[in-house]
Amino acid sequence: MTSTQALIDAVSGGTRVVDLAQPMHAQMPTSPNHPGFRLSYLRRHGDMVRPDGASAANELIVTGGHVGTHTDALAHVSYNGMLHGNVPIEEAFQGGRFVSHGIDQFTPLVTRGIFLDIPATQGVEILPAGYPIEVADLEKACAAIGTEPRERDAVIIRTGWGRHFHDDHEAYLGQTHGVPGPTADAAKWLAERKIAVTGADSTAYEHISAGKGHSVLPAHNVLLVEHGINIIEHMGLEKASEEHLTEFMFVLAPLNILGGTGSPTRPIAVVGTD
Repeated sequence: MTSTQALIDAVSGGTRVVDLAQPMHAQMPTSPNHPGFRLSYLRRHGDMVRPDGASAANELIVTGGHVGTHTDALAHVSYNGMLHGNVPIEEAFQGGRFVSHGIDQFTPLVTRGIFLDIPATQGVEILPAGYPIEVADLEKACAAIGTEPRERDAVIIRTGWGRHFHDDHEAYLGQTHGVPGPTADAAKWLAERKIAVTGADSTAYEHISAGKGHSVLPAHNVLLVEHGINIIEHMGLEKASEEHLTEFMFVLAPLNILGGTGSPTRPIAVVGTD
């Protein structure tokens, strides 16, 4: 048996997929810093019918790169005029687009993922608004699943905030009461372990205090600028929590958008059926 066939058999024969993305639609909550999502059907079935009786439908999609479940490129955030690797913005942005640091330079990722369900370790379904996820919270969640982040891992953090994605947009965006998320120290703890990517189920991978909005983004600075670690936001993690995921094969492939500062994405967890 070839190694390729063995891999196919291993993946198809004894595994299942857990979707870690939220559905995209025009009514979903969107950060006020980004344009929303729109879909319009340009052709409907019956508008044009071919001689054999067939017809087709197609659509126009307009969306920001940081809407719905998406991956932040390293071009997304700068600090004192510098992008990751101490590259000046004017050096990275030429001819009307980013020639470096764009999402097109993200290599599709297949790696080990670990799921840190912070509310579950505290005996609650959802973290309070504005709750800071500290290093101690991450360590406790790691102890609960018996493993810690390793180099090139994907670390997925559940806050429970994704429950608001469908039914309470004001709470989800957290402009008034805040959003739970990792602090800068928590981001540094992850970065020290040289992970490949990390994501969460909130509007921003940040601890946002009540009334602060997205005024500062320290975890973004630590991860994107200082360490070159991509971030996934607006993840759908309730199914993963219900199934008590711990570690799994993680697959991530953002769209190959030249110079994009972010891209819609559909991360998945591949887990065994036994």
